[in-house]
Formats: sequence, structure tokens, C-alpha cells
Amino acid sequence: MPKRSEVSLPDFRNLGILLRAALAVQLLGLAAALVTRPDLAGLGPAFLDMAAAIEPPLLIVLLIAFFAAPWLQRLDYAQGVAVTVAASALVGLLWHLWLTLRFPDAGQGSVLRAALLSGLAAGAVLAYFNWRHRVLSPALAEARLQALQSRIRPHFLYNSLNTVLSLLRHSPRQAEEVLANLADLFRVHMADNRQLSPLARELELARAYAEIEQLRLGERLRLAWKVENAPASALLPPLVLQPLLENAIYHGVEPSPSGGTVRVDVFARDGFLHLVVRNPVHTQAERHSGNRMALSNIRERLALHFDADARLTTHTVGGEFVVQVVMPLRLSEDGGQKIEGGRPPRGPGPGANRQASAFQDQTTPDSLRPPPPEGTVSPFGKT
Repeated sequence: MPKRSEVSLPDFRNLGILLRAALAVQLLGLAAALVTRPDLAGLGPAFLDMAAAIEPPLLIVLLIAFFAAPWLQRLDYAQGVAVTVAASALVGLLWHLWLTLRFPDAGQGSVLRAALLSGLAAGAVLAYFNWRHRVLSPALAEARLQALQSRIRPHFLYNSLNTVLSLLRHSPRQAEEVLANLADLFRVHMADNRQLSPLARELELARAYAEIEQLRLGERLRLAWKVENAPASALLPPLVLQPLLENAIYHGVEPSPSGGTVRVDVFARDGFLHLVVRNPVHTQAERHSGNRMALSNIRERLALHFDADARLTTHTVGGEFVVQVVMPLRLSEDGGQKIEGGRPPRGPGPGANRQASAFQDQTTPDSLRPPPPEGTVSPFGKT
């Protein structure tokens, strides 16, 4: 049974949250119109009158919540609810007073009634978000994230093992590095990836994957990194950049005998983090469905983390297939690594702390060691 997440106020700077709050208040207005006008003939005019009365204070409350969101997030949940309900009641009260003074015939009921209805509406909306967060979202989102993270293309595993087998005889150290990178990638794929990850780490994983594919494809694979302006401490969902890179190599480089260039551009602009991956276009229809599935996978995970604030778009221009991911720029507290030189930070690299080689471990009996391959032909064949 999944563990319930700690209750907190919704992020009022999230576009999806704002839209849901506005829709919830409109539904409450519709319900009020149904109560006051039981006959369906007068429902339309009654709802329009109700909307005209609640739209301005609703927009004011949402605007206040948007600018006060960072401060509200620092409050205890009960305090945040009390402040939000009180602010909504105050706005409703002031709006009712203004309507009464400006248009004496427009305001109906007492000032206290208007404040009470505004506060109750805010409380109902917060109760909905509380229910959605505690009951619905964690159970569905956590299960869905785990299912999405568990997907990995079998061809990558087979091809990586082919590469290792071809390197064992003439370059065992390089084969060990491939296995270390492969183990690191699979460890991340199998980990609990519900938390956001620093961009520096995601670039390191992408580099590890690129090194494996570079050994396999050789000069056919050319990579152009443009990440020198990327904030290394930016937070993003795990395994977004590496699958995009894998997708670009699989669909843009492998089908061509001459290979191609994959371009990766990461930068921050206007409070958003941008990931742009470009690869050559080839007309191989049998790979299009896999392309759509991989991109749909990433879209779903972006929506689970950022709701409507993130987007993934694709287009073709100048003979290149371009995938662009845009998400809110969130920075980790530790600041992360500095990205230099226009390529991902190398650092120690995945598996660098493994001092003992799997192929040089003297404690392993010779009878248990796999024999070196004959030549470079893999038993898996070419995939």
C-alpha cells in the first residue's frame, strides 16, 4: 500500500491548479443557480448573473494566491488554509461593499453573508485539493510513475552486451567501463524515481549512455552538446534527457549507414528550463510507433510532476526532427555542479568508485570465468 504524501497547500503558481480552482468555483456558482432557480428555463440567466458576481472576486483571490504562493508554502497546512479562507472572505466582503455602494440594486443579502459564502467557497476548493492530494493523486501517480520508469528498450541491453563482448579480448578495461555505465543506468531505471533530480545528474546519465552508444556506433554517431548555459542545480523528472537521447540515436542515427549528428541544447529562459534534442530525419515507418510511445511516456511523467506547466512539442525543420521540453525552473538547495565546456560534466563518472574489476578479480575461480569470445561476433546477433 503506497504511503500517503504529507498534506500541503496546492501550488498556486501552477497553471493546472489555477484552472481547477476557477472551474470548481464556477461549478459552485452553477449549483447555487440551480438552488435559487429550480426551473431550467431561468437557469441560464441566473447562472450568468451569478458568474458576473463571483468572477471579479475569484480573479482577485487567485491573483493574491499566485503572488503569495512562496509565502503560503512556508506555512503549516492549517495556517495556510486559515489564511487563504480569511483572505477569500475579506475579498468577498470588500467586493460586496463596493457593489452595494456603486450599484445599490446589485448587492443582495448582508455583507456577512457575502463574506461567509466566499470563505466557504475557498474552503470547499481547498478541501477538494486536499482530497485529490491525499487520496487520489499519490496512489495513481506513484503507481503510474513506477510503471513508466520500468520501461526500457530491450535492444539497448542486447546491443550493450554485444559491445562488451567485442571489447573483452582487446580492451577489458574499456569493457569494464561500459558495464559500469550500464549498471549505473539500470540502477536509476529501477530506483524509486518519484523525486526530482538535479540537471547535473541527468546530464551525467546521458553522457554514460552516449559513451556506450559511441563505442557501438563509432564514427556514425556524432554528438553536439550545448549545455554551458544550463543551470546544473535545476530540478527535473529523472530519466527525461537520457530517453530523449536514446530516442534520437535509435530513430535518427541507427537507420542511416552514414550515421548522423544528434544535438542536445539545454538552457534556462524566463523562469523555465528548456531541453532541445535534434536528430536527422529518416523515412522508416516501422520505427514511428516506438517514437510516439517514448514521447508519450515523457509527456505523462511531465504532467504528473508539473501538471499543465510543462509541455513537450515536436516538429521537423531543415531535415531534423526536433523535440523540445519546457518545464518550470526549480533549483535545488545545494546548487549542484557547474557545467563547463559545452558538454555534460564528467566528474568521476558512473562506476568510477568500483576499484575491483569484474574481469580481474582474483577471488573468482577460473572455472567460473566466462571464456573470451571468438572474434567479435556476438551470440545475440545484430539488433
